[in-house]
Amino acid sequence: MEFFTESKAISDYLINTEAIDHENPKIRFVAKWLLDNMMLKANDRPEELRWPDPEIELASMTYEFVRDRISHSADINSGNIYWRASDVLDKREGLCYGKSHLLAALLRANGIPTALCYQYLRLDDNDESMESPLIIHGLNAVYFQSLGSWVRLDARGNKEGVKAEFSIDEEKLAFPVKPGLGETDLPLLMVSTDRAVMLKLKKYEHLPELMQDLPTRIAGASAI
Repeated sequence: MEFFTESKAISDYLINTEAIDHENPKIRFVAKWLLDNMMLKANDRPEELRWPDPEIELASMTYEFVRDRISHSADINSGNIYWRASDVLDKREGLCYGKSHLLAALLRANGIPTALCYQYLRLDDNDESMESPLIIHGLNAVYFQSLGSWVRLDARGNKEGVKAEFSIDEEKLAFPVKPGLGETDLPLLMVSTDRAVMLKLKKYEHLPELMQDLPTRIAGASAI
């Protein structure tokens, strides 16, 4: 799909924001740990590298860290709402929005431009009647210098019926859209969290409340 960037300056996709707080010491520590591990493999165990480009290899390792080591709050029946990247890292859980913030923070901390992007999805994707409401799902797009292009990645976390993978060729997202149900991939690549999404995340203290009032439309502008 053709993407549209909120900002023409690629450097804007490296900034520190309220939600993508990559200047936080814990974010910096984990980002350096991931970079050090990638460099160790490159120098001592190059046969373990899955990608020839170090930037892509680092992004792959970072993606899998967020996807696999950070739980999706709904999957573990948590009542918590963590949306700031450093909190998601500290608590080891978050919704799709929080996990996308963490992936962006860790990649930006290592100098890899990363955007936030969204999909409109049916809340119940098994409901073919279209009575289930459309809600906003958050994911990322990463800019790779070696490719000269953006690649969408979804670190939501896998479970039965959901299998997202790191891929630079063919998208392997958690939720491929179903146009027949009115679902849509939104092409806008945002510098930080959409304002409408952020308002919902800040409005509630407990996840069951938010689940009854999930964001349904983006504002189209970042809440820096």
